[in-house]
Amino acid sequence: MLIIEDERHLVGLLRGYLEREGYEVHEALDGEVGLEVARRVEPDVVVLDWMLPRLDGIEVLRELRRFSDAYVVLLTARTEEVDKIVGLSAGADDYLTKPFSPGELVARVRAMLRRPRGEAATTPEEEKPLAFGELEIDPARRRVRLGENQVSLTALEFDLLLALASRPGFVFGRRRLLEWVWGEDYFGDDHVVDVHVANLRKKLNAAEDGAGNRYVRTVRGVGYRFENS
Repeated sequence: MLIIEDERHLVGLLRGYLEREGYEVHEALDGEVGLEVARRVEPDVVVLDWMLPRLDGIEVLRELRRFSDAYVVLLTARTEEVDKIVGLSAGADDYLTKPFSPGELVARVRAMLRRPRGEAATTPEEEKPLAFGELEIDPARRRVRLGENQVSLTALEFDLLLALASRPGFVFGRRRLLEWVWGEDYFGDDHVVDVHVANLRKKLNAAEDGAGNRYVRTVRGVGYRFENS
């Protein structure tokens, strides 16, 4: 566990709560040191403040995603919806708006860690690649190819695509996807699903024009479904 936050009082408070839960906690008071610590200790979860000296939280997040698949909870005093979207689009898994309850942070971290990240155990049947025309999803290797192009997805984006593709034509509500991908104990904002689906579509579209919108369809007022195009 790594806390990157420049408010010493808040760091101490969060550290106390997390250590009482049995987590080993590391800390950094600015973005550059935070990245150095992240490379050294390879944390499972990073609690990251948006407003940091030397290197702000979004820059830290983008760099972190180059070498780490850690869960990231973004702490922000920003309340505008567009700011939350920016944070999630940069690679955050969740966010908390200051002020918040340390107990809520602990609960979200606990729920995240109940769901294996990246190397989740699968049965031989579940490990078989799924093929839909030009699109191939390989659960065992956690790889996606679209035609001749490999599509680089975050862990959450991959899990969302796999969840949708596991039942082509089935309409997944946002809450169902949250339970499937984030875990049953997740109690944050349903909007995180929309942001990560949008990012998934952009990457599929970049690999093949229009592919994201072709495979992942919006069902207005309900959620999303995968089309076996």
